[in-house]
Amino acid sequence: MTLPLIPPMLATPGPLPPVAQDARWAYETKQDGQRVVAYLAGDGGLVLRARSGDDITGAYPELRPLGRALGGTAAVLDGEVLALDAEGRANFQLLQSRMGLAHAPARAARRAARVPVHLVLFDVMHLGTRPLLGLPYVRRRERLEALGLAGPYWSTPGFVVGHGAEALAATREHGLEGLVCKRLDSVYEPGVRSRAWIKIRNMRSEDVIVGGWLPGKGRLTGLPGAVLVGQRSAGRLRYVGSVGTGWSESERSDLAALLAALATGVCPFDPVPAAPGAHWVLPRLVGEVRYSVRTRSGMLRQPSWLRLRADLAPEEAAADLPDDLEG
Repeated sequence: MTLPLIPPMLATPGPLPPVAQDARWAYETKQDGQRVVAYLAGDGGLVLRARSGDDITGAYPELRPLGRALGGTAAVLDGEVLALDAEGRANFQLLQSRMGLAHAPARAARRAARVPVHLVLFDVMHLGTRPLLGLPYVRRRERLEALGLAGPYWSTPGFVVGHGAEALAATREHGLEGLVCKRLDSVYEPGVRSRAWIKIRNMRSEDVIVGGWLPGKGRLTGLPGAVLVGQRSAGRLRYVGSVGTGWSESERSDLAALLAALATGVCPFDPVPAAPGAHWVLPRLVGEVRYSVRTRSGMLRQPSWLRLRADLAPEEAAADLPDDLEG
């Protein structure tokens, strides 16, 4: 049969629902992976589509048996492809080694042997010949769980109703990316970023030392578009990322003046990062940044600028990086 193409429903960033409405919401763990819609044709075939709509089935050969999991029943399922680290937590850096191989089957198979993925399923939008988009979330979840989709490379994680504050605290305690709050009566809105789904990302903050900057473009011409930051590791300043957001226009102008006064022709990072067009500065400015997670190589993911730490000298900035990070 021909299944309808259904772009995934998207969550809107926001806070926890009000306490008085807590019991009207379901809470799911936010996963750090690649969003996919899985099309099970009912004849053993499987097609995986990314958020863009691109067919990425070939990148994940270990997921092909999912096409036979429901026998002759066709289905369209919503989920996230994850690569798990040694502690069983989603690691986007690991997943990146699997992405982009949809048209390279031999390479995809070799990577699958070394870094297998796991597909978590959290919604069903079509089952058999019936569209389920108009059903409330709680009914769709009942249909999904009744399918019993648990296999070597896929599963259907649970959710909790109410207790949002406790659920969010648990994700923070276990170092998970965050929480997705879904209204129990919400219908599935294909391709819509809806307020009926709210995502909360757990963010961390740390002090960093500015070692360089990249020129801005467009309206930021003449100003820093991003600063290059590092942290101390075994007596050297180690590059941990590029920060390009978090300033007002006046703050960015003030920062430009500070950076100009510290200009140097020598890169302060060891090793020197790949940053074409970078301007180096003496490592004397300390800032505080917010970020989601740290990769295995020590890089900060999704960093944004919080404030300049004029109260800290570089030697007083954040503690040394762990010695066991890769890279």
